[in-house]
Amino acid sequence: MLRSTLIAAALAVAACPAAAKLAPGVQAPDFSAPAYLAGAPFTYKLADNLKKGPVVLYFFPSAYTAGCNLEARLFSEAVDEFHALGATVIGVTSGKTERLAEFSKDTKSCGGKFPVAADPGAAIAKRYDAPLSMKGMAMPGLSGRVSYVIAPNGKVIHAYENLDANDHVNQTLSAVKAWKAGKLK
Repeated sequence: MLRSTLIAAALAVAACPAAAKLAPGVQAPDFSAPAYLAGAPFTYKLADNLKKGPVVLYFFPSAYTAGCNLEARLFSEAVDEFHALGATVIGVTSGKTERLAEFSKDTKSCGGKFPVAADPGAAIAKRYDAPLSMKGMAMPGLSGRVSYVIAPNGKVIHAYENLDANDHVNQTLSAVKAWKAGKLK
């Protein structure tokens, strides 16, 4: 109950846009994690997906919260645009991981269009400098709302951090388009 209250409080507070901590040009940490696509479990491996093209990796605090549902729906609505540009999308969270199979196929969120991975204790988020913090206070065990675009060579080419879910798709889609046009390496 306390964890749910903390998540709700964290998501209710508006955050100012800020640059994510892994800057463009930095090698993205490789990872594998238990994941779901349209409810089906599998192991997601970043290295395997980078062989296909750029990866849009977005961290979100918790499945089945208002902002995270919105962000997942926005990514699901745009996923065909990402795919047309050769990019794949993966959402990663440490919140409500026991509900990710359901979340991955729910038409109000992911709609079965891209995978979501479990990050117990926010271990992957920590490697990406993406743990949740509110007004300078760390929220242990939760991932923040941070999006990265990672080029096929494993380098971060774009990073965006904002607790408001509304602009993550626009930010990452613009970066993928710039990469495709040769403007980002």
